[in-house]
Amino acid sequence: MDFFIGIYDLFLKQPIFNALILLVQVVPGKDFGIAVILLTFIIRFASYPLGAQGVRAQKKMAELQPKVKEVQEKYKDNKQEQTKAVMELYKAAKVNPFAMVLPILIQLPVFIVLYQIFSKGLQSEQFAYLYSFVAVPENISVSFLGIVDLNERSIPIALLAGALTFIQLKQATPKNKKKTKGDKPDIASMMQKQMPYIFPALIVWIASSLPSAFGLYLVATTVFTIWQHWFITKREQHAQQRTTGDN
Repeated sequence: MDFFIGIYDLFLKQPIFNALILLVQVVPGKDFGIAVILLTFIIRFASYPLGAQGVRAQKKMAELQPKVKEVQEKYKDNKQEQTKAVMELYKAAKVNPFAMVLPILIQLPVFIVLYQIFSKGLQSEQFAYLYSFVAVPENISVSFLGIVDLNERSIPIALLAGALTFIQLKQATPKNKKKTKGDKPDIASMMQKQMPYIFPALIVWIASSLPSAFGLYLVATTVFTIWQHWFITKREQHAQQRTTGDN
């Protein structure tokens, strides 16, 4: 166990903590909140290719939903064949469902590191993680814009994180065609409709229970996700329009 903790400290906690302290020393007013936002954007830009794959996989899977429903209806009495047929459908469309999970897995260690840094307050003992070329900051004020103490909980930031999560989920949810009278309720569709309401509420509950640094990270990473989804969608639409125009 000590070996894995050492690996975690060496390759995750120490680099992220040092990056945060370096950013604090260069941002105006040495604001920890702005440093957290910048750190979030740096990490998200570094993992942009994986995030882009996740967005594209999500869009393709949404487009395939009608065919998936047909397969599920065809093999409704044989779950094994149903799963096999769905995976073959994804394979034929060159869609990797796991591509949507990778961006989340990348963000998880950052969540954990920020929680460890701020959950008990930024303490002098933590500066032992600093590299030799990183100076220990003076007059530490773990705040955001001089208003929010990042060591404490913040309901406004938690609510903002929930609202942005709602926007991001609605943005990613495909617009379903109108149902006909003969259509039967589908569990997956029902869950898809409820997710934009249930998950933001869960985010608000989590963010309001933890130090506001964690909620601020959720706000920043969700803003980036919204922008990335919009940017990729617009770029693909322009590419399709150019292709259509050339033809």
